Amino acid sequence: MERDLNILQVNSLSKYFGGLAAVSNCSLKIRKGSITGVIGPNGSGKTTLFNLIAGNLKPSEGNVLFQDEDITGIPSYELFSKGLLRTFQIAHEFTNLTVLENLMMVPGNQSGEKLTNALFNPKIVNQEEVKIKEKALEVIEFLNLKQLSKELAGNLSGGQKKLLELGRTMMVDAKLVLLDEVGAGVNRTLLKDIGSAILRLNKEKGYTFCMIEHDMDFINRLCDPVIVMSEGSVLFKGTSDEVKNNEQVIESYLGRGSKNRNGAG
Repeated sequence: MERDLNILQVNSLSKYFGGLAAVSNCSLKIRKGSITGVIGPNGSGKTTLFNLIAGNLKPSEGNVLFQDEDITGIPSYELFSKGLLRTFQIAHEFTNLTVLENLMMVPGNQSGEKLTNALFNPKIVNQEEVKIKEKALEVIEFLNLKQLSKELAGNLSGGQKKLLELGRTMMVDAKLVLLDEVGAGVNRTLLKDIGSAILRLNKEKGYTFCMIEHDMDFINRLCDPVIVMSEGSVLFKGTSDEVKNNEQVIESYLGRGSKNRNGAG
């Protein structure tokens, strides 16, 4: 069945701020196992759409289905436990903890969080911590961050923090990861590393990604399909080549400025 192929379905979603529709009657589907790109001009509703999907905002109208479950309005921390994760343009790390410690903080409901366990069941706490540390070290190895494992996260470059954000998604059973401008403020070398990590997570671990991105070269390398948003809804969906050659897209988006850049929306 087609619905089994779609990990996410957005149905007639709208979000009004006063009289302004930031997202307007927006419908789309994200195929399981895909890396889907979302592009569009400033104010086209991309970031608001992500906020609605990820539970950071409640929609005015419409609904969102994740793995055939209606998740409309469910808060982000509950979606996190279901495997729907969202990263941000500005990375959210614990600056005074090391890279390793940041990763070890991610899994929820750890035994050591309860005082009674820490006092009366230290063995269980220690065993769990060993497993979490092993997982974190595997993630560090996967992302080629071994040389930075003991570095404070606050000392990392912008690109290294984005890699750490990806690592945090690997510490839980992520099924769909929403990436909000992962390439923003990242140098070309690290952006290539981030792209390679996303491709490996997609191919080797079955992650589904949906990303807002302004760098069309990055989109071309990673994404199929590409969704173009305009005025709060989907204008066009296709391959990156189809997007670049579509007259509606050229008129509403690419024709407004550089063919390689656009801002957040």
